[in-house]
Amino acid sequence: MRYGVLKLAVLGGIIVMSACGGGGGGTSMPTSPSNAMTITILRQNGAQSFSPNPALAGGQMVVFKNTDSITHRVTLNDANVDTGDIAPGATSRAVQMPSNGTNYHCAIHSDMIGAVNASSGAAPPPSEGVYCGGGY
Repeated sequence: MRYGVLKLAVLGGIIVMSACGGGGGGTSMPTSPSNAMTITILRQNGAQSFSPNPALAGGQMVVFKNTDSITHRVTLNDANVDTGDIAPGATSRAVQMPSNGTNYHCAIHSDMIGAVNASSGAAPPPSEGVYCGGGY
């Protein structure tokens, strides 16, 4: 009898651990909020690399969906956000965009540039530095 109860307790623990993701061992991105805006990574093509560009996403949560056939890594020009590598077909974790807008680029392909408008709808801030080839 005791053996049967112990067996059920162990089995129950295994079920609970696997339901909570405790037995996975693999790496996974945190889930993204369902209300996050998606910016699509199209290809390595300057200011035409992301869509929409500029994005009306100031102050919002954003995910980057890589529809290209190569890996990309989105970084805000001020380095406050870095998505990490985004494999082909993958989506980044959700990141918070600054309310006053921002400029960003692909850290792997520096000619890929994008911008986010301010939450008020105003244009993004002027881009400064080496990642400023698209007039943003």
